[in-house]
Amino acid sequence: MSPKKKSWREKLLDAKDLPKQIPVPEKLQAKHGRGMMVLPAPVEVDAMMKKARKGKLLTIDQIRQALANKHQTNTACAMVTGIFAWIAAHAAAEALEAGRSRVTPYWRTLKTGGEINPKYPGGIEDIRARLEAEGHRIRQRGKRYFVEAFETKLSPLED
Repeated sequence: MSPKKKSWREKLLDAKDLPKQIPVPEKLQAKHGRGMMVLPAPVEVDAMMKKARKGKLLTIDQIRQALANKHQTNTACAMVTGIFAWIAAHAAAEALEAGRSRVTPYWRTLKTGGEINPKYPGGIEDIRARLEAEGHRIRQRGKRYFVEAFETKLSPLED
């Protein structure tokens, strides 16, 4: 018998040994400088995503900067932060399916440049509908979708 697969919520709450700080990898030093990089815990990314109120937006870059500030490092790992945002989104969708109404508003967290993340639950169609219901305008460029004038709707992330 195979072990029970972890729920998205269990994955979100599994901090392992995170957060932790590591030296900025050599290949990233040109962009971030020498110093330290934080590998955040999943719940830290989720907590940042929860700060976007209705009508407001966040970018993954904002979350990374806020995490770097919190941990007094040069940067937060883009890959780890992105993966944990994805896990937080799936945990929220799982909670919605279970009937919860107050969940992490993952649809308000955008990729760099205001792009909708097509890997979030429900895909582009669902996220677009949620954002438009909150008053945002969406434009398609090629195969990608962006929130118009997203910069004017960014939520502050100061702790």
